[in-house]
Amino acid sequence: MGRKRFDEMPCAIAQTLNQVGDWWTLLIVRDAMKGARRFSDFHDSTGIAKNILTDRLNKLVENKIMAREEVGVRGHRQEYILTERGEALFPILIAMQQWGDQWVYGEKPRPVELIDTRTGEKLAPLAVANESGIPVTRHDLGAAPDSPAAVPLRAGRGCN
Repeated sequence: MGRKRFDEMPCAIAQTLNQVGDWWTLLIVRDAMKGARRFSDFHDSTGIAKNILTDRLNKLVENKIMAREEVGVRGHRQEYILTERGEALFPILIAMQQWGDQWVYGEKPRPVELIDTRTGEKLAPLAVANESGIPVTRHDLGAAPDSPAAVPLRAGRGCN
């Protein structure tokens, strides 16, 4: 049984999940952000079965999150690089790591403490803000009235 798809749901979150919504896919993107480029790099890092890795890499290329580049003799060796679309997943992965650091690890030692290599400073917690830079919580959030998929929250099938 395959996982549920959200093709008909008018919601950017649902549509994003269609493209990167399983754990292997995000771990592959994580590794690409850390410099992995070859099939063997992703396999060695994740331990994912080769058939599943092949499928996920193909889907990442199909969804234009990664691009496949021929290196060496054509057809014999390929590398995978993040596209601009793939690079845009960076804040999502950082937010997931920060959430895990707080809510999974808590006071326990964290496996990785990320820093800005230019300054040596730790990363500030990611926050959501409006265009003026004022922090926004879920209680402040709503859909613009002219949004095509804006429906009352209780209706249950919209995005907001």
